[in-house]
Amino acid sequence: MENYKIIKVEKSIYESNNVEADKVRERLKEEKTFLLNLMSSPGSGKTTTVIRTIEALKDKMEVGVIEADIDSYVDAEKVHQAGAKAIQLQTDGMCHIDAVISRDGLDSLGSKDLDFVIIENIGNLVCPASYDLGAVKNAMILSVPEGDDKPLKYPKMFANVDALIINKIDTMEFFDFDLEAVKKKVTEMNPNIVVFEISAKTGQGIDKWASWLNENINKWNN
Repeated sequence: MENYKIIKVEKSIYESNNVEADKVRERLKEEKTFLLNLMSSPGSGKTTTVIRTIEALKDKMEVGVIEADIDSYVDAEKVHQAGAKAIQLQTDGMCHIDAVISRDGLDSLGSKDLDFVIIENIGNLVCPASYDLGAVKNAMILSVPEGDDKPLKYPKMFANVDALIINKIDTMEFFDFDLEAVKKKVTEMNPNIVVFEISAKTGQGIDKWASWLNENINKWNN
């Protein structure tokens, strides 16, 4: 048998990030600013959902958006036109952002003047699931065209979020998507998860999603 050395990992490799994330939350509590980390695959309708969310809440509170992308700035322009303060983070190939980048984004956005900030995370169901950004709540979008097997393929993402948004329900008739099976599976994985069925395109279901956000924002900021 070959000799080998066993290295026992005593601390999480994410420990320093988690420490920074806790500092971000403490700061947000002092500022009375609610941060939502919104994650999904590319093409799930994340930006359209963000815009619908802005439209539903902008008359009740000051809203800001941090757009995280590998490249481009088109999403920041869209959310700005929807009535929210926005900045664009370009990661230049990096597949995730961490708590330090989240903190720097909040600095650039001017979070102390905002009631509600959304981080539209990079389109990816793997890396973002492992990084605490200091958000008060974490949510993800699963769109109907992606298929109903995603909870089986990416369990960590579904297990770690507070809310699941099932988007593009207006396309259900065109896809073999078992909605009830998805809800059953994710609830087994994550008993506290809240599931919303929406169509960001038509606006269907946005009222319930916005109401849940409004309730949690008020709890955090008061």
